[in-house]
Amino acid sequence: MASESFNAEQIAYWNERAGPRWVELQGRLDVQLEPFGEAVLEAAGVAPGESVLDVGCGCGASSLAAAARVGPAGRVLGVDVSGPMLARARESGGGAQGLSFLQADAQVHGFEPGSFDAALSRFGVMFFASPEDAFANLRRALAPRGRLAFVCWQALGRNAWMSAPLAAVARHLRALASAPAPEPGAPGPFAFADADRVKRILGAAGFDDVCIDPLEGALSLGGAATAEEAARFVVEVGPAGTALREAGADAALRARVVAEAARALEPFVGKHGVRVPYAAWLATACAPR
Repeated sequence: MASESFNAEQIAYWNERAGPRWVELQGRLDVQLEPFGEAVLEAAGVAPGESVLDVGCGCGASSLAAAARVGPAGRVLGVDVSGPMLARARESGGGAQGLSFLQADAQVHGFEPGSFDAALSRFGVMFFASPEDAFANLRRALAPRGRLAFVCWQALGRNAWMSAPLAAVARHLRALASAPAPEPGAPGPFAFADADRVKRILGAAGFDDVCIDPLEGALSLGGAATAEEAARFVVEVGPAGTALREAGADAALRARVVAEAARALEPFVGKHGVRVPYAAWLATACAPR
């Protein structure tokens, strides 16, 4: 990975704080995110023998799924900035033919021009410091008419599985409650909440046939069976957990937040566990001829 990067803050975050936690919870996160990875693979039309770039591959589940589709005649390169997550990815994908992983910042890494048939991402593209430059870099890595497909979250208010725990934290952390809202489009989970902005970014990056479709349904919170189990999970991996860690919250405060988040999630408990409505965008585009 280059010693300098436009995404230094995000690289530090995913190496020092979020990455190790995601490794610990990998199995449950894979349960939660698997449907989104499948939607991206379908949207990109990944086929046997193709070359695929998986951007923000994390612990490698999406790259493994892509490798299964391209088969032994294809290849998949999973790219991420997080060393801890890539270490887990290499463990998980150790025997898969044609699958490799690279620690790099996809915004600036010098991929071989025209070397991929498709570039995919499962919630890995919302953290770029300069998204226009990042997507232009990915477009250059694609062959003529190469496909781009990714999923990203719609607005926080449309994703109760994150907004409910975060509201609980805000009621207990005065600093968070009074903090100014982040700038619209700032790097983070909801950077691409505005579909029109995403279209403009992809167009400016040189992509054709840009399409942004809603992807909505009910999300399994890490396979949780009870509201308390779900609350503990989302407080660990979502924005609520980040806020608590940054505030140095003690065990007592964390327990109060989990209890309040559990009450908010209770209406979503059913015979199939805790399933909370979500709202995402499924974006597709093509590199020019």
